[in-house]
Amino acid sequence: MNARVADGEKWFLLATLLLCGWVLYLLAPVLTPFLVSALLAYLGDPLARRLQRLGLSRTLAVIVVFITMLGAGVLLLLLIVPLLQQQLFGLVERLPQVLEWAQQKLLPRAESLLGIQFEAVQLDSVRQALQEHWRDLGGAMGAVLGKVGQSGQAVLGWFAFLLLVPVVTFYLLRDWDDLIRNLHGLIPRPVEPVAVELVRQCDAVLGEFLRGQLLVMLALGVIYSIGLWIAGVEFSLLIGMLAGAFSFVPYLGSIIGIVIAGIVTFLQHHDVVHLVYVALVFGIGQACEGMFLSPMLVGDRIGLHPVAVIFAVMAGGQLFGFFGILLALPVAAMITVVLRHVRARYLTSSLYT
Repeated sequence: MNARVADGEKWFLLATLLLCGWVLYLLAPVLTPFLVSALLAYLGDPLARRLQRLGLSRTLAVIVVFITMLGAGVLLLLLIVPLLQQQLFGLVERLPQVLEWAQQKLLPRAESLLGIQFEAVQLDSVRQALQEHWRDLGGAMGAVLGKVGQSGQAVLGWFAFLLLVPVVTFYLLRDWDDLIRNLHGLIPRPVEPVAVELVRQCDAVLGEFLRGQLLVMLALGVIYSIGLWIAGVEFSLLIGMLAGAFSFVPYLGSIIGIVIAGIVTFLQHHDVVHLVYVALVFGIGQACEGMFLSPMLVGDRIGLHPVAVIFAVMAGGQLFGFFGILLALPVAAMITVVLRHVRARYLTSSLYT
């Protein structure tokens, strides 16, 4: 009889998990602002705790953290985003020149070195199309935004992000400890020690990765942008921030930055000296990351392989859209910890020994 009850509880738990997954899939667009708020609250909670240890009350500490995060978001929207957009349009304007240089300089040298005729490469038509239509990009984007603005669902989506995210973030930050305590109370007592240990490891992995890696990406973006600006490279802010954004994969951000900055620099200055400057900027950035940024901000206990991060983000986006992209890293961190725990249990089991 007890075995039947235990089997029934297991099937009930499995059915509950499947039902919750199905509900999450259906409500993914609605839950996106709440997930964004939860991530922001998770990132801001350690700072609020530090302020509490300095003598501030929880509410006052949350207000300080909330104003800091809100100010950073407003500054990003008002200052950095317009500059990035302006440099992006300028870079798109330069694409026809890049294609013309590739056709006149790069392809002939490649043909002479490799002995292959690139007759199938029709760069003239691509370059002419870019020259004719790049100015229509802004108008097309405006038309799209106009259509989006007429959609009631899009208006509700913008309203949710602009209003719900700050409000929900504030309340989650204020009541974060109470929420964690209530969730802890719901854990079944027989598995409570193991569950608490797994959650602690998940928090260590996810917290270090999100907080540390985001700071590393931002620091590298600033280093690359300032270095390219000093080297006299156009679109330095756009290229630097793009390289910093892709730096969560080792060497990927620097490779992308060197390629784009090298092409832009060569078209701008037509010499090798500035290419050396570009290589020097990214070399300094990689040295700073390896010797200072990653050891201090990220540490060596992450356990999330870059390939696993890329796969998790792509799989989450494919399954749940933007909601899945936001949920990908937390789920990947938990799966990594669970697999590590299963491996440790397996290595000590009779099946292995």
